[in-house]
Amino acid sequence: MHSKHLYLNSDEHALMDYPFKRGFKPDIDRIRNVLEEMFPCEIKQEDGKLLFSYGAMKSVAVWIENKRLFVVTESATDVPDDVVLDTNKRYRDFLEGATGYTAKQRLQMAKKEVSKGSED
Repeated sequence: MHSKHLYLNSDEHALMDYPFKRGFKPDIDRIRNVLEEMFPCEIKQEDGKLLFSYGAMKSVAVWIENKRLFVVTESATDVPDDVVLDTNKRYRDFLEGATGYTAKQRLQMAKKEVSKGSED
């Protein structure tokens, strides 16, 4: 099973990808519905990607590729701590609703992926 990979494009940008749990369809319309539940803001769709901005995230792009969920986030600077905490909670809840995996399960999968990579 594959888990999250982290690629840093710059100091503020992060690209992550996540597997879907069995029963959680890699369907962009379903993902959009989960986003709309978690983030009360305008969500645009361009070239198969869902784009929005909310709270401590200056920009977010979400798409599905090879049956995996990809997310690129750009952090906003100079936002109050309560906004950061709220945004982070909404983001964790979105990932769980989209992929079916809890934050704890995603962390365990990421640790497995890292140890698997160091064995090669």
